[in-house]
Amino acid sequence: MANLKEIRNRITSIGSTMQITSAMKMVSAAKLKKAQDAITKMRPYANKLTELLQSLSATLDSEIGGVYSEQKEVSKILLVVITSNRGLCGGFNSSIVKATISNIEENYKNKQVDLLTIGKKGDAILAKNYTVVENHNEIYEELTFDNVAVIAERVMDLFASGEYDKVELIYNRFKNAATQIETIEQFLPIEPVKEAIKVNTDYIFEPSKAKIVLELIPKSLKTQLYKAIRDSFASEHGARMTAMHKATDNATELRDDLLLKYNKARQAAITNEILEIVGGAEALNN
Repeated sequence: MANLKEIRNRITSIGSTMQITSAMKMVSAAKLKKAQDAITKMRPYANKLTELLQSLSATLDSEIGGVYSEQKEVSKILLVVITSNRGLCGGFNSSIVKATISNIEENYKNKQVDLLTIGKKGDAILAKNYTVVENHNEIYEELTFDNVAVIAERVMDLFASGEYDKVELIYNRFKNAATQIETIEQFLPIEPVKEAIKVNTDYIFEPSKAKIVLELIPKSLKTQLYKAIRDSFASEHGARMTAMHKATDNATELRDDLLLKYNKARQAAITNEILEIVGGAEALNN
């Protein structure tokens, strides 16, 4: 009977865990819908802005991009690593940490590499072995374009001042609830346009192409960082919803196995009791 009590306690415990994981799954599903709508609506704008910038800059002098387009000899690199503030989302954070370490060891082994982290989980792990110059974990408390623009301006200033020769973003790009794509993309300097984009229509630019490009570049960079954080935010909720769904399924399977084991043990205990009663009755008759 002690064994039966132990199994009952485990079944109760697993039932409580199932309620928690199921609730977390539903919460993540609700948050994912909003985050997915936000990134889905933003992508066309960000892509069109980049296309417009490339279309204009392709017809201008290669140096028109100013300080943000200056190609330098790379010796000092800043990696902007985007993770989450919370766990229980499967391999979401660990994949970015591994991608960051792999990127440093394969591409920048003998160079100065500093990190700017967004998200407590990545910061806690990477700060043990690498130099984290800044962390902006508070951004998830109010994720708006204006708040992200402040971080983007800080990164742009570090590059413009010559503190770093190259800046890269490392984050999870959202594909769907079950799939997040590890992405490493260059933030600064702006990559030169490989070939001119053909435009069949002649436009009159006011005040000028050069001035428009110079005004678009900072806005495009801020939008690029905001899109990356939004992508990561949607990926986080998708990964957590998937992880909690799997945890609930595993708990259900374990509970069913324990129920079967409990019923077998209970049946064996009842059979033993019947045998004892029958044996006792026969002993009295004899």
